Amino acid sequence: MFDKKNTVILVAIEEELPQKLIPEWKIIYTGVGKVNAAISISEAYFKLKPRTFINYGSAGSLSKNITGLQQVIEFKQRDMDARQMGFSLGETPYDKVSSIRFPGNGVSCSTGDNFVSAKPEIETDIVDMESYSYAKFCLKHNLNFYCYKYISDNANEIASNDWINNFSKGSNLFIDKINS
Repeated sequence: MFDKKNTVILVAIEEELPQKLIPEWKIIYTGVGKVNAAISISEAYFKLKPRTFINYGSAGSLSKNITGLQQVIEFKQRDMDARQMGFSLGETPYDKVSSIRFPGNGVSCSTGDNFVSAKPEIETDIVDMESYSYAKFCLKHNLNFYCYKYISDNANEIASNDWINNFSKGSNLFIDKINS
């Protein structure tokens, strides 16, 4: 399904997907958060010139029915809040792109620079800390983008403990997915 020569996998931290598990793929460890994600995808694109980026990582679910490995097709900024200026929650002022949707079947994700331990105001299925940055970069540069998140927690009061215990458990599911 994916051309390994023209694809880069983006992962926030190595513990989520160690390179030794898939040595034949190019993996870039971007660091946590939207700023690190934006810098890393830019550097990877201008250095490696891939046509496709795949993001893999952990995420919190806002529904107990959403578990396991999920494909994400819709992306929003959870912490962009310019409502006092007349914009909607998640809408970037004076930017035509605030919500991003790619073709396919999957879930929606809100991205923000905070670890979610209570239901956020913005409505999505899951939450993370990087994918909106990747999605927007790919949209702006007309690149293929795929995003897979392993649900590590339920974005609730025990989310940090659940994340610590579960964030690395989805790597084999992801590897099966991209190698199928």
